[in-house]
Amino acid sequence: MCGFIPDANARSGHGGVIVAASSGANLIPIVAAIIGIGVISQILSDRYRVPSVVFLIAAGVVLGPEVLGVIGPNSFGNALSAIVGLSVAIIVFEGAFHLRIQKLREAPAATLKLITVGAAIAFFGTAIAVNVLLNASWPVAFLIGALLVATGPTVITPILEVVPARDRVEAVLETEGIVNDVTAAILAVVIFEAIISDITEPAALLTLFAERLGIGVLVGGLVAAALLYALRYVELSPGNAPQNARLLVLAGALVAYGAADALATEAGIAAVATAGILLGNADIPYEEEISAFKGDVTLLVLSFVFIALAALLQFDILRTIGPRGLLVAAIVALVLRPGLVFLSAYGDRFSTGEKWFMSLVGPRGIIPASVATLFAIEFRNAGLDQAANTLVGTVFLVILVTVVLEGGFARQIAEYLDIIPMRVLIIGGGKVGRTLAERLEGRGENVVLIEQNPETVEIARNEGFTVHNGDGTDTEVLRSAGGENARIVVGATGNDDVNLLVSQLASSKFDPETILARVNNPENAEAFEELGVRTISATLATAQAMDNYIERPSMMDWMSEIGQSGDVQEIEVTSKELIGRTVGDIGPELPDDCLIALVQRDGTTRVPDADFALQEGDRITIIGGREEVKTAIEFVHPDK
Repeated sequence: MCGFIPDANARSGHGGVIVAASSGANLIPIVAAIIGIGVISQILSDRYRVPSVVFLIAAGVVLGPEVLGVIGPNSFGNALSAIVGLSVAIIVFEGAFHLRIQKLREAPAATLKLITVGAAIAFFGTAIAVNVLLNASWPVAFLIGALLVATGPTVITPILEVVPARDRVEAVLETEGIVNDVTAAILAVVIFEAIISDITEPAALLTLFAERLGIGVLVGGLVAAALLYALRYVELSPGNAPQNARLLVLAGALVAYGAADALATEAGIAAVATAGILLGNADIPYEEEISAFKGDVTLLVLSFVFIALAALLQFDILRTIGPRGLLVAAIVALVLRPGLVFLSAYGDRFSTGEKWFMSLVGPRGIIPASVATLFAIEFRNAGLDQAANTLVGTVFLVILVTVVLEGGFARQIAEYLDIIPMRVLIIGGGKVGRTLAERLEGRGENVVLIEQNPETVEIARNEGFTVHNGDGTDTEVLRSAGGENARIVVGATGNDDVNLLVSQLASSKFDPETILARVNNPENAEAFEELGVRTISATLATAQAMDNYIERPSMMDWMSEIGQSGDVQEIEVTSKELIGRTVGDIGPELPDDCLIALVQRDGTTRVPDADFALQEGDRITIIGGREEVKTAIEFVHPDK
């Protein structure tokens, strides 16, 4: 991508909002058009499962002066710096709000290494590449390095929706994006202030860092405390409290940014980050409503920022940077990224394919784009044109290369590396199908519902399920929903004929490991069994469940919690370290609150004693707490 450098006279004071008279008449239709295109971009993103940034960048380039000329440097008058500043505040607050301290404490070792050691490698490695290849000064190189540490959830999440990787992969990438978005922004602010203030002495740099961070933390903490008190103890409205809570939090984020920025320039980012972290980790009322509302507001802000900034590009900057800029992008994406991922994940339970996937999927996005342009405006006003060109040109080029290539080809990369878990297809999106899908997804399975009733499709999608709209008895529908990748196919409709036909098609066309069917009429069970299909009779299952509650109430109470607090899983032993070892020897290495209950070998299932030695191909049943069982499965079957 390219950069935008506004006119030095287009700004009156930091954060000032003075719209030029010549452009004011056209500003409203321009803003309306940008927001409309942004929403359409999000819809296209959901439809085609690629990051919305791709569409936003394309729209901005087309609307900009280099193509159609609808939007140009004077379209926003003097308001652009204030718009970008407030947009950055909302974006950083959104990311910080979702940063859970408890999740960081429970994160795998690879995640903690990635946001510390890995971030340091990206920071210094990028700075060296920029300094050497682009002849940038060290302060500017370090500023670019700080910004390009951030990956960001706004570009990672859409990729993970397209590529349903295993839980451990998604957890690492999402946590890295959220944490690095916040830390990169704060680090970049300190470096930027050092450049503007011409500070090079270590003591002065430390003082500058302490001042900006201290003021930001203080203001952010005070605003968070005030919001928390208002949300918990003030009756916001007898009938419309959730809406008032949403508006109050949004206003609080903007107040935190403005107040801190008034006290010390660029301290506002630290303030909104602090407020977001504190509120996100507090037990606040209406948290889900607030989170959803902020997501919608952030969407509009992202749309405006990316389209407006992309529209104000200058191709000359890219031509100036030239092949060396592409080489910097290649080093960031293909050298530094794999190096820091493999180093961070060393010794952890990630397959080589998963490590390469995490290496090749680290697109840069919103924070680098927004903050870089905000700083470029400041550089231009300070007369540092060359620094502004290098900053914006390099950052946007890296964003363009990584988002388009990594975001656009993420699924192909995942398929080549064979890291996508096999799918579970459930034909029938009614209550039975949705309940089963909820339990399976709770265990990390990649579940797709197939349903042709429009009302049922809408209900299932509103509940957050992935739903393929079509007739499950159509081979092409099954194939487009992922039938060739399906490990399990379940016929869960209320029609036995449909379930039988689905079972026949799945067996003959796709050959999944397991085919399971719901049998509504017990007399039809024989027809399914002749196909080798496992069946669940609603009548028989209900009777057995009632009998179990009568005879084994404690066991049934525990079984009802499976998928929530407790779990039972059967898995094949593939870890070479466990072959030949006894159950008694392995037991202490499993997490607390779980144990090996059953072992199946050569079609025979038994309860093992402590001296029972495991062999390759054994299938063991692990029982215990949900998270403990999940950890034990990764220990027994590292590729799961």
